[in-house]
Amino acid sequence: MEMLIDIAALRQNYALHTLSESDVAPDPFEQFRIWFHEAVNSQLPEPNAFILATADAGGRPGARTVLLKEFTIDGFVFYTNYGSRKGQELTENPNAAILFMWLELQRQVRIEGVVEKVSAAESLAYFQSRPRASQIGAWASQQSSVVNSREDIERCQKEVEARFDGFDVLPLPPFWGGYRLKPDLFEYWQGRESRLHDRIVYRRSDESNWEISRLMP
Repeated sequence: MEMLIDIAALRQNYALHTLSESDVAPDPFEQFRIWFHEAVNSQLPEPNAFILATADAGGRPGARTVLLKEFTIDGFVFYTNYGSRKGQELTENPNAAILFMWLELQRQVRIEGVVEKVSAAESLAYFQSRPRASQIGAWASQQSSVVNSREDIERCQKEVEARFDGFDVLPLPPFWGGYRLKPDLFEYWQGRESRLHDRIVYRRSDESNWEISRLMP
């Protein structure tokens, strides 16, 4: 296959910011808050989008983009169908990693940890805060299952609309809800010139303390 673009020649020089051990907050959650607010204030498209990496019981990896809906010192929350591929993998293997990539700021944040389901009350509160069309979509989709056609998806949507006609809000689907990733590692990456990037990592040393170190680029 002929390549119309010389991919190997695509390069971007990184020189916007620097990052050192003395720059970062002692707490990785506070450092995330600072960088996340800067991403939002920079009006980046979907600054809460991140890559979620999971693996099944056999170690086969999977990755997809999802949206962050909450972060606190307890962890990072996202919502999905529990029967989806990522839901099945998290049931088999709760270890996961998430990656935020803010290219315009030449930054990445990688976070590793263990994932657990949020409470049903949390899932219900978030589900019913969503637009009605999104609530219907969650009920209508058996996420990650094979479907014959787009028409079948739209038929499922119409069936759900009819089922819940007259409802002010929809009930929480039993197969849908939130997960919280509880971190034990953060890595903050700042692009630098000559590919000698700054990489600052936090590793949990105990329940309330973190060790901060620099990694080679």
